[in-house]
Amino acid sequence: MRIIIHGKQAENADLRAAVEALRATGREVEVRVTWDAGDGAMFARKACEEGVRTIVAAGGDGTLNEVVSGIFAAVTTHAQPALGILPLGTANDFARSCGVPLEPAGALQLITETQPVSIDLGRLGKRLFVNVATGGFGVQVTAETSEELKRILGAAAYLLTGLQKFTSMASSQGRFRGPGFAWEGNFLVLAVGNGRQAGGGHVLCPEATINDGLLDVTVLPEIASGELGTTLSDLLRNGVGGAEFSVERARLPWLELESESELTINLDGESLTGTSFRFEAQPRALRVHLPPGCPLLTGNAA
Repeated sequence: MRIIIHGKQAENADLRAAVEALRATGREVEVRVTWDAGDGAMFARKACEEGVRTIVAAGGDGTLNEVVSGIFAAVTTHAQPALGILPLGTANDFARSCGVPLEPAGALQLITETQPVSIDLGRLGKRLFVNVATGGFGVQVTAETSEELKRILGAAAYLLTGLQKFTSMASSQGRFRGPGFAWEGNFLVLAVGNGRQAGGGHVLCPEATINDGLLDVTVLPEIASGELGTTLSDLLRNGVGGAEFSVERARLPWLELESESELTINLDGESLTGTSFRFEAQPRALRVHLPPGCPLLTGNAA
């Protein structure tokens, strides 16, 4: 097992204790700590090429994305390693929605005691995403939530920033097309989900599953200014599934988006800007250690 740890968590005492306890059982556990952007992908690629059987992403959703990208960038004749998730970020949206334990000892126990299952990934151009790609209001909230606020409030920092910013929210224009689906107009929120939630627990794709070969698409159209505050506050507090407003929904193997002006799309915490995008599902592309009964797996979903 090779654990790739986000540099901010290098001195995490609970993580250190959990790793030492696992080593005491006789398991070989190596650790790599990131320093610069891209280190997670580099360490994961090298681990694949060296034949490591289990790679663990220890950090937030961004670290998870980097490690997965590194696995798929590897040039190796070895079998693809299994992925473990050790959630140490602010939001941990993917891990939370899958039911992965949030404490290091529990997460490592899950990895060592369960068999990996195959899950889908999302792809936007050459970039992969594990959880949800977002556009519109969600991108603004993510970008404008300070590291200090996240340190103090955790995932609630995203909610506070969103409630502060919704009065200045501007819509984006887009043309959407996919199999049996077409929509054009101004929108406030876009979510293309392999997983269900983003931005610290905001459920944007409430019915998404990670092994169905499909992406769940949610588009919140532009809203009259008098209803904007109520609607976005409802979205931030209750998510799409529990909110009282109209959205466009679809479940698609791929989706194309074009816009007259540049849009920013957030992929698991990393941004991509352009005017033309194609999202695609990558069925059963990655083996991951997940809890028995994980609600994001088809057959377990409520």
